[in-house]
Amino acid sequence: MKRTVRTWAAGPRALPAAALALTLLAGGFAAWAGWDWYGAAHDDAAAYAVQRDKALSAGEQAVQNLNTLDHSSVDRGLDLWESSTTGELHDQLVSGRKEFTTQVKSAKTVTTARVLSGAVTELDDRAGRARVLVALRVTVKAPGGQSTDKDSRMLGELTRTGGGWKLSALGQAPVGGTSAG
Repeated sequence: MKRTVRTWAAGPRALPAAALALTLLAGGFAAWAGWDWYGAAHDDAAAYAVQRDKALSAGEQAVQNLNTLDHSSVDRGLDLWESSTTGELHDQLVSGRKEFTTQVKSAKTVTTARVLSGAVTELDDRAGRARVLVALRVTVKAPGGQSTDKDSRMLGELTRTGGGWKLSALGQAPVGGTSAG
């Protein structure tokens, strides 16, 4: 007995119908992807995140700058301090520069700081103000060659200027906490 195998043969309209379906599917996907991209690009949350990241980066760098100073290049270090700051903090650095230079040169120390971690604790994008908490390790090398490491946490206030985010206040973060018992 002879077996016959039936093959399905597409009609003359099957290929254009499949092409039309694929084209519509691809067009729908492109429209959805474009709409999604447009929404993400114009999302206020994305713009806020960009400002937060810029503030954090500038804050970490400024705190590191203000905790790094070499007695052999004090002027260059203090120039960096001044370029990292604004407002009252900047004014204090400028007014005390001469006396501070004398103290650092006489102590002959080298301090270097390394940021361990940082976080933006507040951000008012409209007012151009932010606060950061930065943990860092400061290494102080004395004239005899001995060095000591100290870990500290710093609270910084930032102000957005024409030149970007700059440190406007800096202080030690409180360590420990209080508990109600």
